[in-house]
Amino acid sequence: MDYQRIIDSHVHSDNSPDGHHSVTFMCETAVSKNLRAIAFTDHCEIDVFYEDGYDRRIRQSYFETAKIKNAFLGSLLVLQGIELAQPHYNSALADTILSAQRYDTVIGSVHNLRGEKDFYYIKSFDGYDIPAVFNEYLDELLAMTDWGNFDVLAHMTYPFRYFFNVAGIDEDINNYKAKTDELLKLLAEKDKAIEINTGGLRQKINKTSPELNVVKRFKQLGGKYISVGSDAHYAEQIGYGIATAYETALEAGFSSVVMFQNRTPMEISIG
Repeated sequence: MDYQRIIDSHVHSDNSPDGHHSVTFMCETAVSKNLRAIAFTDHCEIDVFYEDGYDRRIRQSYFETAKIKNAFLGSLLVLQGIELAQPHYNSALADTILSAQRYDTVIGSVHNLRGEKDFYYIKSFDGYDIPAVFNEYLDELLAMTDWGNFDVLAHMTYPFRYFFNVAGIDEDINNYKAKTDELLKLLAEKDKAIEINTGGLRQKINKTSPELNVVKRFKQLGGKYISVGSDAHYAEQIGYGIATAYETALEAGFSSVVMFQNRTPMEISIG
């Protein structure tokens, strides 16, 4: 593996509520790890956009990444992005946010069902109908993809990490094949990338999101683009597991991954 070619397209600075390090320190760490590029994709939760101060947070993230790009010119490609969570819950607001800045990459994600907490904050799944919850989650991913103003679908099996980390429930994506096929087909038709998110490799679940079988199925259903991201919230997590993500993409039949510049996919060979 040529580690000079590693890119990390899903990184959070301290402009995310759960981020811990500055844009500058994260870039310095990326350089020390010989990364080629990173994309700052700080959180923007649409359903609590004003209540939780994301209007201020995303402005600060964009301003800081715009300033830092030139400082690292020649040693690290710094991309300006955003992780839009639940954008279809208020699509007009989401579209307004995206029209206000010139992002390189827009990650679409669903962290919580309507009226519910982020899965991250759920401390017990006692009394939950797990299949019903995940089916509802897939319905929201389908609705977000219908809306479509994003480039990369993040961590497609996001709830699985918390089902396992919190309750030890090792849910099987094959139990949802019809609906996941519908989602993967729609993503392929719309030329969206799916992300191999390596955040779970740092957690008890110890799996990428999604796993190899889903990435393979995406390829079979016409998917063109794979993105890779560590979901780093600390500088030391930058690039973590990306080599594993590359290997997964290769095994699934992809010879490249993509990063987005000016919301245009740029293919990076991993063969």
